[in-house]
Amino acid sequence: MKRILLALTAMIAALSAHSQDDAAMKAWMDYATPGSMQKMIAMADGDWKTDMTFWMAPGAQPMTTTGSCTNKMIMGGRYQESRFTSSMDGQPFEGTGLLGYDNVRKMFVSTWIDNMGTGIMYLEGKWDEATRSITFTGNATDAMAGKAMPVREVFKWVDDNTQVMEMYMMADGKEYKSMELKFTRK
Repeated sequence: MKRILLALTAMIAALSAHSQDDAAMKAWMDYATPGSMQKMIAMADGDWKTDMTFWMAPGAQPMTTTGSCTNKMIMGGRYQESRFTSSMDGQPFEGTGLLGYDNVRKMFVSTWIDNMGTGIMYLEGKWDEATRSITFTGNATDAMAGKAMPVREVFKWVDDNTQVMEMYMMADGKEYKSMELKFTRK
């Protein structure tokens, strides 16, 4: 009788472990497999002309510049890498962004680095079908204050050939529009 109970217990434990292994494998596969959101991101692959307006402080005169951006999906269609070039205040400007969609958290994730600093901006956001936009929130480095600063970014798909990004930063505890970037497909 003891042997039968021991054998049944071992069999139940093995089946349970196998079932957990199957569930874990499925969870990881769902997490790792590009889906509809990654396909949506990929629609922006290609070369873009950029028109940027930026404000160094609230109420400051706007400055403008043009540039270019190349987007391409990487790592098997899981993330989109963006390479941006322009000039700011007569200086060459280059930046690289990564955009992805976390299948488990149901959240878009964006990082940005450029040659005007040494920090990494990290943002997360949700898709709004009604406005065809993602509103990202997160942090960038405020070099003057020496600490993280809240940032909000609204990225809108106007149509297949036009996108607009608006960035909002904080000054004296109030949010202000610091940049507007229009992307036109080349």
